[in-house]
Amino acid sequence: MKIEELTDFSTQALDAVNGLLPQLSSSSAALDESDLRNIMNSESTKLFLASDEDGVFGMLSLVLFRIPTGRKAWVEDVVVDEKARGRGVGKLLTEHAVRVAREHGAHSVDLTSRPSRAAANALYQRVGFQQRESNVYRFNTS
Repeated sequence: MKIEELTDFSTQALDAVNGLLPQLSSSSAALDESDLRNIMNSESTKLFLASDEDGVFGMLSLVLFRIPTGRKAWVEDVVVDEKARGRGVGKLLTEHAVRVAREHGAHSVDLTSRPSRAAANALYQRVGFQQRESNVYRFNTS
């Protein structure tokens, strides 16, 4: 299993991402070529894919940004194909993202995960993430 940043567009990559999105969220809309190219060309977003010779089995987005208090990193959209769950793909993706964040000078990596996602929460804790005492707020603009 290898973890690589998606830097070159292909219809195979687009199909793989769109195949994973419904497993992440039933409300996620499919991406088109322009969407994926915008993500790939973003200075702040890195999209990592986990794959082997049989195809793509997972993805993770790492967002890197600078604010007055320092360089920050945020993990989003972690999903492992249901056929590959329990094989360590999520762990590989998460550990890779932490390494890349460190290489880019981030002092911490944050993420959120719904309490109902027990396996994901257990994974993040095994990798070394600590639950914070914090409130997470969302303002829906639509």
